[in-house]
Amino acid sequence: DVQLVESGGGPVQAGGSLRLSCTSPGYTAFMGWFRRAPGKEREGVAGITSGGVGTYYADSVKGRFTISRDNAKNTVYLQMNSLKPEDTAMYYCAARGYGGNWYGPLEKASYGYWGQGTQVTVS
Repeated sequence: DVQLVESGGGPVQAGGSLRLSCTSPGYTAFMGWFRRAPGKEREGVAGITSGGVGTYYADSVKGRFTISRDNAKNTVYLQMNSLKPEDTAMYYCAARGYGGNWYGPLEKASYGYWGQGTQVTVS
């Protein structure tokens, strides 16, 4: 199984920044970040191709969040700037599985592996 481990969440004041990390030892694939706010569905935030050249963002985070990866470290990052209270959520790292249908970079169904999540709280 592919194990994804997120880190970097925590409390932050509005306007501040956080950087989330996701390690996926020995596995390189299309990766994404999702989030689920209380009472809401899990939504796609950002996605990145296996080589890191292509990136995709939800409209709500464009210009504020940046996804990147360092394949030598098997790590994907989500740099979050200008954070807003509405960014408060549990953030999940996801990896595309082998095979499976493709529904787009920000669709849950496109991904086969998930981390446990890291909480981000913006006040």
